[in-house]
Amino acid sequence: MSKKQLYTLEYPVRCSPTILYEFLANPTGLQEWFAEHVDERDGIFYFTWNGSTEEAEVIEQEDEKYIRFHWLHAPKEEYFEFSIDKSEVTNQTILVIKDFAEKREIKDQTMLWGHQVKDLFHRLGG
Repeated sequence: MSKKQLYTLEYPVRCSPTILYEFLANPTGLQEWFAEHVDERDGIFYFTWNGSTEEAEVIEQEDEKYIRFHWLHAPKEEYFEFSIDKSEVTNQTILVIKDFAEKREIKDQTMLWGHQVKDLFHRLGG
């Protein structure tokens, strides 16, 4: 099995960091765009798609800044992260997504994230 590598995606967002963070770090917000159903118990998030549930633990977070998850089935050095940045030039809010994928899968994963982020923007009214 080839080693996965970290890649980063950035999306300008038309909303405040406070509102955006609610969609990134809380089960109700994540369920709006990321998975069909999301539940959280004791720091473990349960993400369900098409009847299949994946578990991820929150390994780091700072309110209104970022949240980092680790899939329980993945190697411990792998994670996915949502962070909120601000463009110094335009003062626009930027959603930054970090994830791991095999090099040959990064293009497909980028398209999948793009589709999900489009759903997020729709929910945010943008």
